[in-house]
Amino acid sequence: MFHCMEPEAEDVLSPEPQRRSICSNCDRPTRVCLCHALPFPPIQTATRILIVQHPHEARHKLSTTPILNKSLLRASSVTSRRLRRGLSPILDRSPPALYLFPSSASSTTPALHISAVRPSADLVLIAFDATWQHAREMVRASENFLSEFATRVCLDVDESIGGGSIYDSELILRKEPFAGCVSTMEAVARALRVLEPNGPEIEEKLVGVLREMVRLQAGFLKPVKPRPKLLKKKSEGKEKKEGSVQG
Repeated sequence: MFHCMEPEAEDVLSPEPQRRSICSNCDRPTRVCLCHALPFPPIQTATRILIVQHPHEARHKLSTTPILNKSLLRASSVTSRRLRRGLSPILDRSPPALYLFPSSASSTTPALHISAVRPSADLVLIAFDATWQHAREMVRASENFLSEFATRVCLDVDESIGGGSIYDSELILRKEPFAGCVSTMEAVARALRVLEPNGPEIEEKLVGVLREMVRLQAGFLKPVKPRPKLLKKKSEGKEKKEGSVQG
């Protein structure tokens, strides 16, 4: 008869922290898996999409770049603080390209509204995935290279009005600095609406995926409340507008 010896205290292993289960297809935690919402097969586009992702954004749980890569057949991404020759084989060929970023008072390169651009063959759309401040720095550091072949374009952005969100909703998960600022996925969706023959359909599909992503994530994150100063500015702006109409 064998007797089991009780392990000494130092021999008892503490349980390892349980790791989150990750979906092998969408690469998201299984609790917020997006496979049911992703377009299958991925959406085909005439435009090639390149996302330049800041290293900090690559670690953010609400980054939309991985979802874009899964949703669009011709989407790819690089992680870097600036674009340069040798980083992307696509850009090393100096293709006709557009890069999304609005003009500002300090901009040396003005941005055309994307609706004024006529799509061309082999067009590449470049979007920067970062916080507003980091994106400014990335664009500034990349413009010498981009000026050789790319045109700067913009969507509608108003820096005088504060506080857009990841999409128009009462639930704000990521605070944007200005009205018109949107997530990378929204920006690409709006651009493709203009550039692609079936643009409205593509935009609807991409925004649908984004809404589902935010809906799922909302169950595990606390909403970000609008800052009081922004609410005060909005209220003052509304009062001024109503006063001018009455006058």
